[in-house]
Amino acid sequence: MTQTVNPSLSNSPIHRTVLNNGIVLLVAENPAADIIAARIFVRAGSCCEMREQAGLAHLLSAVMTKGCNGLSSLEIAEKVESVGASLSTDASSDYFLLSLKTVTSDFPEILALAGQILRSPTFPETQVELERRLALQDIRSQKEQPFTVAFDQLRQVMYQDHPYAMSVLGDETTMTNLTRADLVKYHETYFRPDHLVISIAGRITPADAIKLIETVFGDWQATATTLPTPNLPDIKLEPQHQIKPLQTQQSIVMLGYLGPSVSSPDYAPLKLLSTYLGNGLSSRLFVELREKQGLAYEVSAFYPTRLFPASFVVYMGTAPENTSIALQGLRTEVELLSHTEVSPSAFQAAKNKILGQYALGKQTNGQIAQVYGWYETLGLGIEFDTKFQELIASVQVADAIAAANKYLHSPYLSLVGPEAAINNAIA
Repeated sequence: MTQTVNPSLSNSPIHRTVLNNGIVLLVAENPAADIIAARIFVRAGSCCEMREQAGLAHLLSAVMTKGCNGLSSLEIAEKVESVGASLSTDASSDYFLLSLKTVTSDFPEILALAGQILRSPTFPETQVELERRLALQDIRSQKEQPFTVAFDQLRQVMYQDHPYAMSVLGDETTMTNLTRADLVKYHETYFRPDHLVISIAGRITPADAIKLIETVFGDWQATATTLPTPNLPDIKLEPQHQIKPLQTQQSIVMLGYLGPSVSSPDYAPLKLLSTYLGNGLSSRLFVELREKQGLAYEVSAFYPTRLFPASFVVYMGTAPENTSIALQGLRTEVELLSHTEVSPSAFQAAKNKILGQYALGKQTNGQIAQVYGWYETLGLGIEFDTKFQELIASVQVADAIAAANKYLHSPYLSLVGPEAAINNAIA
């Protein structure tokens, strides 16, 4: 099999190769420990599901390791555990992931097993039924978790008909109606070599990695069938509030703002503002609303990296009697970003925090394989590792204010808690 290497990345610590069948292979040689980690990404997640099949990618990931090409669930587990390796599968909104980690000498064997699982899953009917029941239990248990309830209803009202509106688990109706045939069709459609990114980090040379991948995946050819275009309707900006009475010891107050995807020039300023507002014990929300005012059991902000428009969310868990004042406090702190300059010291501290956490998130081979594979899968390229740090470092206070003015106004509101408390908050 032939392969092409991107010449512009010749000085990169990551060796990038595109194999003849379309597989993108990334290799980070790291001889420090006798360990190899791999992440195999498929460019298909819950965004590729039809709304009535929400939860399909999750169910497929749960069943995928339960049988393949003549091996039972137990036999797969024994192969992995007999050499002390790890192998798992997962699904997110933007991709499917198979993760594995072994000592160097066992990597070829476990990689070959991963290839069988990816290419020839059998989806045993009994395992499909078992994993569906477990997923339904998860869905039901989440209805008792105030934060999850609040985030689910916020996400649904923000994203409407877009796949991001749904939990990766789907709901009880969609999960109940999924069949083995649905799994087979999804797998046949999206699991193909030209849809794969394989990211490897550890004690292995690029040449040896290429040879191994060719051995395991080289005869896997993509079909001529054109991949279906995901149904991604426009997201209309229609801020509104949603409330859910729940007999709990606290109220969850959550504000959501529709932000841009990772490819937007506004991504870095908003990522920085999210860190400044709600990342850690020194963050603005923690200091102002918990330490100074004593309003919050927990308070935070998040703005995930997404292929499509992402949600910028701030939330607080508070005593029911404080629901109204907590809501006002959250609103005030976000609104301040649009017209009040963050102090240079606080702004630099937020930069240092996000860059420090980013560096700490690339210490293990598994983390390294994850980061580079993820960027490649999202279409950002492995050079985004350096670009992200440069973007964060170059954000100016004026950039942050401009981004806040553009996105952080007229929020969606989600309230969960005792009925009287949440009704009073929106009265």
